[in-house]
Amino acid sequence: MPAPTLDVHAGGQEYLLPPDFLWPGGKRIAVFFRVACEGWSDGAWPSLGPMGNPLKPGVPDLNALGWVEYGMRRGIHRILDILEQHGIRSTMIICGVLAERYPGIVRRIADAGHEIVAHSYGMDVIPAYLDEEQERANLARTTALFEQATGRRPQGWISPRATPSPRTARLLAEAGYAWHGDTMNDDLPYLVRFGDHEIAAFPGGMELNDTPMYIRYGNSPRMMVEMFDDWLDYVRTREKGAVRIDPSIHAHVFGRITGIHVFEQLIEKAKAADDIWIGTRQEAIAHVRAAIRR
Repeated sequence: MPAPTLDVHAGGQEYLLPPDFLWPGGKRIAVFFRVACEGWSDGAWPSLGPMGNPLKPGVPDLNALGWVEYGMRRGIHRILDILEQHGIRSTMIICGVLAERYPGIVRRIADAGHEIVAHSYGMDVIPAYLDEEQERANLARTTALFEQATGRRPQGWISPRATPSPRTARLLAEAGYAWHGDTMNDDLPYLVRFGDHEIAAFPGGMELNDTPMYIRYGNSPRMMVEMFDDWLDYVRTREKGAVRIDPSIHAHVFGRITGIHVFEQLIEKAKAADDIWIGTRQEAIAHVRAAIRR
């Protein structure tokens, strides 16, 4: 399938999964628990904060900065403890600036067996705003910071806002990344080839994400459990092929006591089901590649 000219995979060729694809273990349903740890470059701050009313343009929002700082001071430790208690390895989406500022915590995440996904240098460094030289520099800088903190190169990349430039996927493939999550254009992953280079696209979704659900729209954290239950009921009774969902929390949002119990409930529900495979995106990629090439 050729990608359109203005597309996340411009210039690439897409290869989709066969209709009879199943997740590891022959399971039809996959759940990927994702945790985002977000940071901003020096002199930058979040545009979205818990107060709802933004400050005047150009005024540093120390309230919003303190809000996100909670993620690495408190939230991530609470989340790691829950994941360890349940024996779950998650997909951890982390900004490179946090590997620079908190290398010990990032190393703890990696040593616990979680998949580390590069999330640009900072949330303010969005590929869509960069030219090719700037984007290559950001990619190299971010990758190097994770190598220094963990001794390993990250295999996955998701841009801030999951918003790439038309060249991001190609640059990632050339840099040796195994997959990216910079699209919401499908339910299932697929492969993309740019000449001699290949990368998997692993589409995401915002269905179960604490920031829009809880912060932006003000819903109760419990709604995430209701939405998960509704999704499971539908895919079990109506969907015929492989499906996946990504319950996603941020260390500074549901890493707080008001949200962590919801994340744990989702883990318990998924673990108790015998028709669900739980894994990381990196664990799924080899399986996806084998299914497409068979």
